[in-house]
Amino acid sequence: MSLSNEIARMILDMLNDDGTTEIQRNELAQSLGCVPSQINYVIASRFTPEQGYIVESRRGGGGYIRIRRVTMDPHRMLMHVVNSIGDRLDENTARAHVMNLSNTGILDTGTASLILCAASDSALRPVPFEFRDAARASIFKQLLLVHMNG
Repeated sequence: MSLSNEIARMILDMLNDDGTTEIQRNELAQSLGCVPSQINYVIASRFTPEQGYIVESRRGGGGYIRIRRVTMDPHRMLMHVVNSIGDRLDENTARAHVMNLSNTGILDTGTASLILCAASDSALRPVPFEFRDAARASIFKQLLLVHMNG
């Protein structure tokens, strides 16, 4: 298992029943034998709003990083995602949204796969590159709205 995966797993294990944890970055890095910036990297890449997390930090002595899993009812969560997208959406962000919706049970595996396929760069290959992210955002939002109302 890679160090990043191990850090992410440890943080996930630390989440309380209410989906919140506070970590001391330096202490966690020391216990894993890595540099604190590795902890920052994992938090910045795997605990993002698109993946359903809110991260707060306080610097200085006694500082902490608080990670909280956002929980919402499925309808509200879908609307939050649709409203957060805006006019452009890159493939990686689309994937992060779909994985979060799938992990929380809002999208089943088949629906998640279809949305990922429809929003992929390969599916959008005929669209000129400079318009792909705009087309992807529109398609992605429409698929989520249909799912929500269907």
